[in-house]
Amino acid sequence: MQIKQSELFIQQFEDILFTIASDKLSAALNFQKEVMENFNTLKAFPYKSRQSKYYDNIAIRDLTIKGYTIIYRVQEDKKCIEVIEVFNRNLPNS
Repeated sequence: MQIKQSELFIQQFEDILFTIASDKLSAALNFQKEVMENFNTLKAFPYKSRQSKYYDNIAIRDLTIKGYTIIYRVQEDKKCIEVIEVFNRNLPNS
């Protein structure tokens, strides 16, 4: 499966990386690496994460990494995974 990142996700992810990097660059790089490794795993196992608690749709999943929730949609018909958004699970969605 192919991974597609929405514009919203890209902007949110860049903001998160910038915030982490302002405190510790190596932590931001490690977080980015871990997210990309998880995306590679999703290609083979798209349903490995739990069904989203934010959406009532079995194809929409929540991937949690180091306190951040990444919401993605499995699109079997298009053979792709669309990464929708990312946010700190302790903060409300804006």
